[in-house]
Amino acid sequence: MAIKVGDIVPDFSLKDQSEQEFKLSRFRGKRVLLSFHPLAWTTVCAKQMQSLEENFKTLKELNTVPVGLSVDSVPCKKAWADSLGLKKLRILSDFWPHGNVAFLLGLFIEKFGFSERANIIVDGRGKVIFVKVYPIRELPDISEIIKFLRSM
Repeated sequence: MAIKVGDIVPDFSLKDQSEQEFKLSRFRGKRVLLSFHPLAWTTVCAKQMQSLEENFKTLKELNTVPVGLSVDSVPCKKAWADSLGLKKLRILSDFWPHGNVAFLLGLFIEKFGFSERANIIVDGRGKVIFVKVYPIRELPDISEIIKFLRSM
């Protein structure tokens, strides 16, 4: 069952592209944008992560920490982040157990072995305040996220 507005996101810990731990509960008091993308090294996923990087300052000003998540391994994430020139954005590896966080949130597509493309915003208490699942080939509109955050 997919996560919905009002649900509490279970705490999780994943490594980012620099092998640094990201633990959701460490960000209490801030909003967290969990931006799921199916796989690294694909065009739409690259544009999705680049839009988060380009809007990182705006999101930070809106008390929101953006992170990208996919089932790719940490070394893959590192190479991809370097190739995209990501300097601020953390991209998390939901590699092992394979897709566990995506699975917990009801976003894992078993027949393909990767997650839906989705944006979830978690408030400062760990509660979901925004969920949108996009068609796999559709680039999420970052202005929609920014507009939503500004309306809070």
